[in-house]
Amino acid sequence: MREVMRDFAASTLWRVSAFQRVRAETGTSGFMRLSGGPTLLPTTLLSDLRQLEEDLQEGDALEVIAACIRHREPALLCLQHEQLVWPVTIFPNERLYHSPRDMAGASADGLAELKVLTVEPPGVRPPGHWMHERIGQAECYRALAPLLWTMALNGPRRTLLAEIGGTAAYRVVDRSAIGGLSAPGALGSAIERLRRESVSLRDMVRWPGMNLERGARLLNALYLTSSLMITRTNPAARSEPGLLRGLFGAGKSRR
Repeated sequence: MREVMRDFAASTLWRVSAFQRVRAETGTSGFMRLSGGPTLLPTTLLSDLRQLEEDLQEGDALEVIAACIRHREPALLCLQHEQLVWPVTIFPNERLYHSPRDMAGASADGLAELKVLTVEPPGVRPPGHWMHERIGQAECYRALAPLLWTMALNGPRRTLLAEIGGTAAYRVVDRSAIGGLSAPGALGSAIERLRRESVSLRDMVRWPGMNLERGARLLNALYLTSSLMITRTNPAARSEPGLLRGLFGAGKSRR
């Protein structure tokens, strides 16, 4: 375990083969390095993840992160990016994540195939926690919003998150939450239009430069960054375009 702790604290990442070996030997990812910490996820989050069993089998990182945010529960996600495993601890309440490396450096190809390998209780605490001995190195904590934004726009999920799908209308309610995040071309124009009116995904796909995938990705990104209002009874609410599920399956697809 001493070797595990050293690797977790350093700016190194494990290869998938080493990760799988430790998992087979110990029954955990090897990144839950803190003794005396929780060994199980909270019941409510665990129940939600079980309902997402198919997503977990498919490695759908975005649905898993959405569940953590929905329950406001921290969790350690081991993500496979190409042939490396990135231990990423999500802290929804603090709007932070912890990782030995900044995922802003993740390659585009790796993000397109990103998958979650395990979901475990967090191995570190957020800055300012009273259990100060369990707080990680300060440089390993980063703002959560840019990570969520990048994963939603460039990750493997091309369809709406289950939580925001169905018959709905959408509107941007907090532009400041995504200030400084990149939304080039049609995405930026769509955000400005969503600030002025509530629209359905069915309507969004007709906007210049938009399509089903771009619309779904943008709405996912806005939702995860707490910038989206979702209404089911607004006159503008419409069901998702049938093509979205017909082509890509029940809510997800791979590239």
